[in-house]
Amino acid sequence: MSEIGPHGTAGSVSALVSVRHIVKDYRSGAETLHILRDISFDIPRGSSVAVSGQSGSGKSTLLNILGGLDRCDAGTVSVGGTEITGLSESGLSAYRSRRVGFIFQFHYLLKDFTALENVMLPAYMAGMRKQDALEKARSLLADVRLEDRIRHFPSQLSGGERQRVAVARSMVNDPDIILADEPTGNLDPANSAMVAELLYAEAEKRGKTLIVVTHDERVAERAALRYTLDGGIILGGEGR
Repeated sequence: MSEIGPHGTAGSVSALVSVRHIVKDYRSGAETLHILRDISFDIPRGSSVAVSGQSGSGKSTLLNILGGLDRCDAGTVSVGGTEITGLSESGLSAYRSRRVGFIFQFHYLLKDFTALENVMLPAYMAGMRKQDALEKARSLLADVRLEDRIRHFPSQLSGGERQRVAVARSMVNDPDIILADEPTGNLDPANSAMVAELLYAEAEKRGKTLIVVTHDERVAERAALRYTLDGGIILGGEGR
């Protein structure tokens, strides 16, 4: 199990994700905001991790760097032995498409496509045969208890149902990592609990490494490992 010390150092013999000394600053005029300061930690393959912290603490920035949506200013991020911080833009695009599944607070479903089509599209665009992509999408939607809603458009689904479609979509390309940024932040307590339960259960069933950024203590406490971002420093690494 991954552990970090007071200065954010880490070590793990079975890490899927290894973060070393990453730094991220944002500049606004003459002001420099130090978002992430010399952060290091490891995430074991197949584990679930929750990252908490106040608004503006850098949680989403960290997740975007892990997902190849943003670049750090210094340091390295390795995933499955590949240093993604050294990839070209096309390499990062392939990494995002094949090795990472994303879930955001707002589902970002395509409004003119059914639930089934929204889930199958990433696999089809990655080169899977259309029929195979449809069958995989249908199976994933059944796993998140939406088998009777596959022909519905996003406007015909509740908020919780739309987010469950997003959970299914994140897994259609069989990624190594699922990155979830406030996946229940736009839901009422009942739907939040259901989406969190399905997200953790599906990731565990498929052996996926799940990293969740959340303000919700009930969502965070389900994770096997918990970290907190505070003042640009990462703290914790405790297991439950």
